[in-house]
Amino acid sequence: MSRLDELIEELCPDGVEWKELGEVCEFQNGYAFKSKLFKSIGEKIVRITNISDGVINFVNVKCFDKMDYNNCNIDNYMVKKNDILIAMSGATTGKVGINNTEYIAYLNQRVGKFTPNTKILNNKFLYHYLLLNELSLYILADGSGSQPNLSTDSIKKFKIPIPPLEIQEEIVHILDSFTELTAELTAELTAELTARRKQYEFYRDSLLTFGDEVERVKLKDVATIIRGGNFQKKDFRDKGFPCIHYGQIYTKYGMIIRDTINFVEEKIFEKSKRAQKNDIIMAITSENIEDVCKCLVWMGDEDVAISGHTAIIKHNQDPSYLAYYFNTEMFFKQKLRLAHGTKVIEVTPSNLLDIEIPLPPLQEQERIVSILDKFDKLCNDISEGLPAEIEARKKQYEYYRDKLLTFKNISEHKD
Repeated sequence: MSRLDELIEELCPDGVEWKELGEVCEFQNGYAFKSKLFKSIGEKIVRITNISDGVINFVNVKCFDKMDYNNCNIDNYMVKKNDILIAMSGATTGKVGINNTEYIAYLNQRVGKFTPNTKILNNKFLYHYLLLNELSLYILADGSGSQPNLSTDSIKKFKIPIPPLEIQEEIVHILDSFTELTAELTAELTAELTARRKQYEFYRDSLLTFGDEVERVKLKDVATIIRGGNFQKKDFRDKGFPCIHYGQIYTKYGMIIRDTINFVEEKIFEKSKRAQKNDIIMAITSENIEDVCKCLVWMGDEDVAISGHTAIIKHNQDPSYLAYYFNTEMFFKQKLRLAHGTKVIEVTPSNLLDIEIPLPPLQEQERIVSILDKFDKLCNDISEGLPAEIEARKKQYEYYRDKLLTFKNISEHKD
């Protein structure tokens, strides 16, 4: 850090220039591969669902056969090591990732690739800066609901600081060194946490598997469903009235919540559909089958505004018991029959009413919940245990990244 301070004092004490991405980068849109030609083996296709946590995830990636696209110059859409990509539509809009593997892949539609002018912009500096500004990029998107869309023009007009290359390289060195030092420990923690979660999932499903002694009922026998409202992420505020966006159900929250991360203004809150204490809030839209129908229980004392693409489930049972059941393999098999769509997976809320659930007496539900709560806390509560260590590593990186990538705009300080 002292070396960086010296460089800033020497090279840009009064601030740095800010330029539009279009001035310092080439930007490549993806190709509209045909989903009916997707294969399990072949050339890899990077889709918006493959971008998460700052990297390109090649697990469960879709593939294609080049022979199916003989008349197209597919190599124009190639993704190589260290290429920086951005998701341009759907719930992952604005998410940035880097290909730090040796895989060569190809851009699907609604995925964009940045190629910086290396004479003035370091590739990894650009990556770290875009990662810091994912929410700002999302807010640039047009559209609503499950299909916000980033345009090429809005991306190209997004401004970034351009410090001297020597400073960019020093920042990259610091951030990369930090992530390398913690990567091994985080991998070990993640492996242990994964093993514990598998144990927990087996135990949870066993506790929620019953014989003929327990009645099976349809969800409509014990609950009603209300669709969520229509506010968007761009309506978020740092204070105001509590709100939950459907995408946060499978990215930001655990199963039981009492407070929200974001808020909306009163006029939006009043127009929104709202959940009350003990209501279950379920995401009914996602880009993959695993996340659709993920849910949480609202335990806050005040009402909370709920976005579109959700189902608000009002019921007369133990809310945690129902939420635990909605995470089981038994429920997963039922939602498979209800899910529809390819690029966006959806479940119609009214169809959920025919889901079958085992329903022991309330006292037995509470007993099961008390057992699972203890195991769930160990595995999933971000405030303690292994998840807290993993989160702490992430927060450390974000803290230093935010400080290192904050620059004065020299044009705002000229007389």
